[in-house]
Amino acid sequence: MEESLSEQRLNFLRQSIGKVISNSPSNFMNWLAPVLVKAENGILICKYTIRKEMTNPYQILHGGVTAGIIDDLIGATVFTMGLNDRFTTVNNYIDYFAPAKEGDEVIAETAIVKRGKTILNLQCEIFLPSKKRLIAKGYSNMLNIG
Repeated sequence: MEESLSEQRLNFLRQSIGKVISNSPSNFMNWLAPVLVKAENGILICKYTIRKEMTNPYQILHGGVTAGIIDDLIGATVFTMGLNDRFTTVNNYIDYFAPAKEGDEVIAETAIVKRGKTILNLQCEIFLPSKKRLIAKGYSNMLNIG
């Protein structure tokens, strides 16, 4: 039986489980240097270590980097779905709940909320596992651009 495009992509990703992702087509993901924890169709879980250059003047995780993690991981999640079409971000909506500081490890987990013909709606939650605290949650609509 021939492997689906989703399974091909997931098998490619799963080779990186437990390792820092450094060969992504997303240069931003390579800069973020996440460790892949789990890859399923429509679900990605990655661990990020907060570095100094990811922080703001208060020495906590910069909101723009948080938004970037959410946007980048949601885009990678669409990749896991094995769709032939390309999708781009239409919007991001993010709630920030708690800070993370340099040296902290955070976990980001994505999920599909709604899959339409033209628009995909996905979410990403970022946790600080050491304190069992949700630090941010974002939603994104992804538009099919063919």
